[in-house]
Amino acid sequence: MPKYLSITDLPLKNKRVLMRVDFNVPLDKQGNITDDTRIRASLPSIRYALEQGASVILMSHLGRPKDNKSTEFSLLPCAKRLEQLLTRPINMAPDCVGSEVEILARQLKPGQILMLENLRFHRGEEHPEEDPTFTSQLAKLGDVYVNDAFGTAHRSHASTAKIANFFPNESAAGLLLQKEIQFLGQALLHPKKPFYAIIGGAKISTKLGVLKALVHKADLILIGGGMTYTFLKAQGIAIGDSIHEDSHLEEAKEILALSKELNVPLLFPEDLVVANRIDNNAEIRIINASEGIPSGFQGVDIGPRTIQLFSRSIQDAGTLFWNGPMGVFEIPAFANGTNAIAHAVANLSAITIVGGGESVAAVEASGEAQKINHISTGGGAALEYIEFGTLPGIEALTIKKEESLKN
Repeated sequence: MPKYLSITDLPLKNKRVLMRVDFNVPLDKQGNITDDTRIRASLPSIRYALEQGASVILMSHLGRPKDNKSTEFSLLPCAKRLEQLLTRPINMAPDCVGSEVEILARQLKPGQILMLENLRFHRGEEHPEEDPTFTSQLAKLGDVYVNDAFGTAHRSHASTAKIANFFPNESAAGLLLQKEIQFLGQALLHPKKPFYAIIGGAKISTKLGVLKALVHKADLILIGGGMTYTFLKAQGIAIGDSIHEDSHLEEAKEILALSKELNVPLLFPEDLVVANRIDNNAEIRIINASEGIPSGFQGVDIGPRTIQLFSRSIQDAGTLFWNGPMGVFEIPAFANGTNAIAHAVANLSAITIVGGGESVAAVEASGEAQKINHISTGGGAALEYIEFGTLPGIEALTIKKEESLKN
C-alpha cells in the first residue's frame, strides 16, 4: 500500500486548512452530546494545524437529515463542545457552502476556527455525481485539504473523497486517520497469529463482505448478536421471532460452506438468552441454541455457557478484532454477554482492536478501555478496510513523494 501525505508534511503557516472530521456523535432528546469520543479524537490534528500558524475550517456530517436543514441535526452542540475542549472560540457558520460562508472563510486569521454546518443538509454531499458544484463550493473555502475522518473514509462522498481532486498535491491524512491506517494496516492486514475475530451486531447484510474476507484471513471467527439468527435459520434451526434476513440465507450458507472448505471454524452460541419482548421486564429464558427458539420468543443475548466458551476460545489469540455487540446491548437485562466479552477481550495478552459504536461503548463501560491496543473510531470503515485493504477516503489522498513538501 502506498504511503500518503500527512498533515505533518504540509506547509501550513498562514494557510486555511479545510479539515474533514467525524463529529457524528450521539445526542440525547435535549440535543446534548452523550459521548464526545469522536470530537476528542480530532483534537491532535486541529491543535497541530493551529500551532503551525494555520486557520482551520472544520466540516462534518451529523445523523441522517435527508438533505434538509434541521436544528435537530445542527453541528452547533459539537462547536460548543469543541470550544470547551480547546478553550478558544469557534465560529459557527450558518451553512457549509454559499457566499456568506466563503466570506467567513476568507476573513479567518491564523489560530481561528470555523465550524461549517452539517454537510448532509445538501444532497451533493452523499450524491456528488448529482451536484458536482457542491464539492467545488466546499473546495473554495480552503488552501489545503486534510481528511481526519476515518469513520467516514469508506464513503465516496463529496467531503471525504471527491474534494481531494481540487487539492492535487495538498490532500493529506490527519493524525487520527494516519494512526488508523498504520495500526489497522499492520495489525489486521498482516496480523500476529493466531488471528481471531468476534463479529456481532444486528444485521448480516452489512457484514457479509468482511465475513467472507475474514474466512480467508482469520484462524477462528466467533459469531454473536442478531446475525446469529440468520445463520441458525440457514442451518435449519428454529429462531422464533428473532431478527433475521431471509434475503441473505443463501449467502449465509455460502459462508458456512467456505469456512468448512478452508478449515476456519465459525463458532456459534451454544446457549441463548431469549425473551418474549424487548423490555427489561420481559419473560426471559435460557435455551440450548441447537434446540431452537420457541415461537413468541426472540434471541436477545448469548447465554452463560457461550460466554465461557467464547472467553476460553480467545485466550491464545495473537491478534483479536471485535466488532458488534453480542445482544440487545441497550437493554441492561440483555447486556451480560456483551459486557462479559468486553472484559475478556480487555484482559487478553493479544494485540486487540475494537471497532464499532456499541462494542466500543461496551469496552468503555467495562472500565478497561485503556487495556485495548486500538479502539477504532470507525466500525464500518474498519470492516471495509479489512475487506478491501484500502478505502475511498484514503485512496483520494496525495501519494507521498520521497521528500516531504516542507523541504
